[in-house]
Amino acid sequence: MSDNAVTQGKAMANFIPEVWSTKMSAVLDKSGVMMQCVNRDYEGEISKSGDTVQIRTFGDVTIHTYSGTISSYDTLTDPIQTMIVDQQKAFYFKIDDIDKAQANIDITNGYIERARAAIDLVKDSFLLGKHVDVPASNIVGYETEPVILNKDTVYSKFVDLSKRLKKANALSNGQKPWVVINPDIEAVLIQAPEFIHATQLGDKTLREGSIGRIAGLDVLVCTNLEATTVNTSDFDGDLYHVLAGTNDAITFASQVVEVEKLRDQNSFSNLIRGLYVYGAKTVVPNALAKFICTLTSYTPS
Repeated sequence: MSDNAVTQGKAMANFIPEVWSTKMSAVLDKSGVMMQCVNRDYEGEISKSGDTVQIRTFGDVTIHTYSGTISSYDTLTDPIQTMIVDQQKAFYFKIDDIDKAQANIDITNGYIERARAAIDLVKDSFLLGKHVDVPASNIVGYETEPVILNKDTVYSKFVDLSKRLKKANALSNGQKPWVVINPDIEAVLIQAPEFIHATQLGDKTLREGSIGRIAGLDVLVCTNLEATTVNTSDFDGDLYHVLAGTNDAITFASQVVEVEKLRDQNSFSNLIRGLYVYGAKTVVPNALAKFICTLTSYTPS
């Protein structure tokens, strides 16, 4: 057995759950496309699935015309929303002693990375599903009549998205808007002459992983933005719900609850399992916008 294999075997033998938990928490905190599009302002102390986070928001302040005296004061309300940490994702796998002894890679870091990648997929899909919270005034297109994206129309649709966010006052306080697309839409977008590639932006700050900017929106690509196949009398084809917004819109909370190593009683193997819980809440719906689109030409009914 090589010295390296012995080292890896000892590394798994000395498996420390707290170390794995800490490492997984660190990588999951920022990993995934949508984690750049949410805030963690109300995360609080999360210890298990079913925990709740109390989110205090601020009511509107009425502006009055002053005529020299104030007869009464407005009573302010502090709306409280509740976010429930109701998503539970687990991983569990077996590492055979023989595989462990023959390993020539860092087993711990390798499996942490694979677990992270798998969790990112479901986490991004969950957050992209918040498109259902977009108010009607911030939606471009309809499921019965989606906008058709091609290199000639794509810029105008992104301009419309940006306009909806501005009219909803979502871009106040210097908020930087984002939009999430998939590789199919990216292939159309990069043909638009108005699209500014990341390499052309110089010192202007973009989110990590952004491919560039259009209509003032940072463009992020996520493979988990999937098409929905529709077959109705109004439309027959694939629809995409392209989500845009600012980080004020969605708040997110998560926790790696447990990582354990057990000895398999039926084989010469170690059993590794872990539990990750999370939840999200759309706290400022007006800070989200979307367009419903298709990449296929059709004749509206």
